Amino acid sequence: MAKPLKKLVSCVILDLDGTLLNTDGVVSEVLKGFLGKYGKQWDGREAQRIVGKTPLEAAATVVEEYGLPCGKDEFLAELYPIFFAQLCNIKSLPGSNRLLKHLSGHGVPMALASNSHRENIESKISYHQGWKDYFSVILGGDEVTAGKPSPEIFLEAAKRLNTEPSSCLVIEDSMPGVTAGKAAGMEVVAVPSVPKQAHLYTSADEVINSLLDLQLEKWGLPLFQDWIEGTLPTEPWYIGGPVIKGFGRGSKVLGIPTANLSTEGQSSLLSEHPSGVYFGWAGLSTRGVYKMIMSIGWNPIFNNAEKTIEPWLLHEFNEDFYGEELHLVIVGYIRPQVNFPLLESLIAKIHEDREIAEKALDLPLYSKHKDDPYLKNSLHRECNHSLFTGFSGFIS
Repeated sequence: MAKPLKKLVSCVILDLDGTLLNTDGVVSEVLKGFLGKYGKQWDGREAQRIVGKTPLEAAATVVEEYGLPCGKDEFLAELYPIFFAQLCNIKSLPGSNRLLKHLSGHGVPMALASNSHRENIESKISYHQGWKDYFSVILGGDEVTAGKPSPEIFLEAAKRLNTEPSSCLVIEDSMPGVTAGKAAGMEVVAVPSVPKQAHLYTSADEVINSLLDLQLEKWGLPLFQDWIEGTLPTEPWYIGGPVIKGFGRGSKVLGIPTANLSTEGQSSLLSEHPSGVYFGWAGLSTRGVYKMIMSIGWNPIFNNAEKTIEPWLLHEFNEDFYGEELHLVIVGYIRPQVNFPLLESLIAKIHEDREIAEKALDLPLYSKHKDDPYLKNSLHRECNHSLFTGFSGFIS
């Protein structure tokens, strides 16, 4: 059944940091090292307060919160060279390249509007092939008198696109960006970059979990045509490690046996992938390769404090296999996490996801990855990561 249109738009205006690029991960690493010189420890508690702010505003927040013996200008002057040396390590967020290529391929005009300085924007996108050419307009916070949450940058973007503000769709990750977009009279889709804050984005016209969940047809824009049998193909990514004992919640509460790996030192990988339900192949070093489905995210039923990756091997095992090397190749996406009111609803959805994954993995597009050498190789690759797993995190 066709989804009802929210409002027809003809142009798209995108934020950069936290919307298209996973800048937060690099910023956190830089701040950890920088604050360490002052005997301070960056714990991310101020992330929500600096997301979407201008560089000076963000600097003032960090200087004040951590009681640093320097002003905001001095802070930025010292931090910028360290940050710029890491620009090449900023990865695009899942769904970014897909969205930009799709809109460009269908001739939809796009603008990039960020509170970052124009020079910084140009530097960041230079590491992502073709990005600069996708945008008809690129605007930085230093090119307007007031940054977001002022609507000025979006109004100026619409002017340069030669279109009315009401014909623009803004895609933003921060509250200042959402506020600016609505003040400009535009439609706004929020993709919150700060964990578990979606409930705060009430002024947005729609709140989605990640760009993978964006439904352009709701806004009269060209429909994505890449979903297959209820799944979205993704670039393969890899995780693995020895199986350890977990909490036993998957088996005891959900009736679903799980495998568990360590979470230690995996915050970077977890920040790269949005919460949701994924699938792929699992290799056990002494047993073989099996179909697998997994979730990424938080589980309020079990009060998870941290984001986790939780896979379920779709095979009946007669005994435990603690200590065995488990390697996973993730090849596709099914859906965002959902906050289920009843445990029974969660269990039913998990089994529905299993049916989708099992059927999809028989398709040549996905079945070819069953032969990936990583699944049968106990040696760690550069992209190998050790993670905690279960399967109870299908809600958020």
